[in-house]
Amino acid sequence: MHKIIQNLINIQKEIRSNLDNSKLVKVPKIIAVSKTFTIDKINPLIEYGHLDFGENKVQEALDKWTNIKLVNRNINLHLIGSLQTNKVKFAVKLFDYIHSVDSEKLAKKIFDEQEKQNKKIKIFIQVNIGNENQKSGVSKLSLPSLYSYCKSLNLNVIGLMCIPPLDKSANIYFKEMNKLNKDLGLSELSMGMSSDYLDATLNSATYLRIGSNIFGKRS
Repeated sequence: MHKIIQNLINIQKEIRSNLDNSKLVKVPKIIAVSKTFTIDKINPLIEYGHLDFGENKVQEALDKWTNIKLVNRNINLHLIGSLQTNKVKFAVKLFDYIHSVDSEKLAKKIFDEQEKQNKKIKIFIQVNIGNENQKSGVSKLSLPSLYSYCKSLNLNVIGLMCIPPLDKSANIYFKEMNKLNKDLGLSELSMGMSSDYLDATLNSATYLRIGSNIFGKRS
């Protein structure tokens, strides 16, 4: 068995064991974050039947995934990085999920492109949960307003997304995100990466964004 497949299986077992001990029942989906990895490194997971993959950059994703998605229509491609408005038309065409909506301007651009392309994308609103100047995401105070605006456009907002601060316990922020998500009545929650996905699962994450623990370290 290929090493990255075994890595994925080990992570899935670890998550199930973690959830069994906590008496939580919903097993989150794993987004294999394939950014910077070439398609030959990703192919074993595709052949194994894994369906959810994450990319940070639109152009890189276009180069890697356009032909593959024509052949493998069951693959779900997730944009997990920041999205510039001038790349929205390409993102809407290729991706199935966008995890990084953080402004009314971006939301409106996605709406306009969906209308043009007759396609509906699943949307996460990114929250700057640690109020960090260097990170994208809407503030907690502005979240209800942005959510209302997205709903007024009839965007398919399914949940919230965050990247917690590196220098503090992620668990504190995951708990807060879980509460924000429930307060809005949303069912999906995108949080947890290679360093903190077990904490995320215990706070009702439904999508985990795991890269290096599956593919290995990036060069």
